[in-house]
Amino acid sequence: MPEPDWAPLTGFRVAVTSARRADELSTLLRRRGATVTSAAAIEMVPLPDDDELHMHTEALIAAPPDVVVATTGIGLRGWIAAADGWGLAADLTAALSKARIVSRGPKATGALRAAGLPEEWSPESESSREVMQYLREGGIEGLRIAVQLHGATADWDPFPEFLDELRAAGAEVVPIRVYRWHPVPRDGAFDALVAGVAEHKFDAVSFTSAPAVAAMLMRATEMGVDDKVLAALRTDVHAMCVGPVTARPLVRLGVPTSAPERMRLGALARHITDELPLLQSRTVTVAGHVLEIRGTCVMVDGVVKELPPAGMATIRALAHRPGQVVSRGDLLGALPGGGTDTHAVETAVLRLRTALGDKNIVATVVKRGYRLAVDDDPAGAP
Repeated sequence: MPEPDWAPLTGFRVAVTSARRADELSTLLRRRGATVTSAAAIEMVPLPDDDELHMHTEALIAAPPDVVVATTGIGLRGWIAAADGWGLAADLTAALSKARIVSRGPKATGALRAAGLPEEWSPESESSREVMQYLREGGIEGLRIAVQLHGATADWDPFPEFLDELRAAGAEVVPIRVYRWHPVPRDGAFDALVAGVAEHKFDAVSFTSAPAVAAMLMRATEMGVDDKVLAALRTDVHAMCVGPVTARPLVRLGVPTSAPERMRLGALARHITDELPLLQSRTVTVAGHVLEIRGTCVMVDGVVKELPPAGMATIRALAHRPGQVVSRGDLLGALPGGGTDTHAVETAVLRLRTALGDKNIVATVVKRGYRLAVDDDPAGAP
């Protein structure tokens, strides 16, 4: 049997927004056939240069907290490593060891134990909601609680409701923002990626952190395309997130999201591989052929047929109403470029038939337009 000329993600376009390990995720997706566009949404503040983190570290050493909440393993390890670079690691761990320590999940728990800071409690679900419930049941009014946050800015935190609920319960909250970030410069690759999302040029966009989501939403607002970006993400540009914390800013805005069961980069790549063809491809049986329409190509009986933009626009418009007649005017409106001459439709259909390899796939309905000759509609659709 000859090897197929396609892979699971052949014909699909995926945007990668990661600041860390973007090359790794992009490689995994390309190996599965995807066309990948990568542009980091954020730039991290180097920990040794993070004066805010240094200041908060010294303040906690001088006045240890009553409770410490560790939310991420990489954030806690980075904090301890930064403190070591400042000559404060021993003093920091000594101060934190005096507090009750609550971990949000197994990664944070592993980092705590590696630092000699055993946790008092951790939920099995990695749920901030369960952490809050545990703290409230134990009573936190009047307590000073240090919350290690990952990927924050001075005016944005990844767990805003969590911090607000702690304050509402009477606690004094000390946010420890580890791996703070700032937006990437304007008019670069990331702006082009955001514009591509707004113009539906991707089938999926991947997010590996909530800050990347926030950065895209903020940049879209700055560019004046926030409504278009949200409309795209709510329809045919699928948001693929590494986990529920990453997805939360989108969920609040009514954007459907999808995530793997395990919050790992490899799991995200496999999840995109499994889910995107189900979400973003359309398969019909036409003129005795199995026709699968993907983001940038069409497969006819398992053989990839590369189509130009006009051909893809035409086949999508026809497949949106399989078996039904689509007028030349409607097809003209679907073609890129915004032309007004219906002769462009005839040219696009002719080239589409040639590329597909069987002129019978697209049937002409005299004086009315064109239709896909679907096999389960022998009488013809009106």
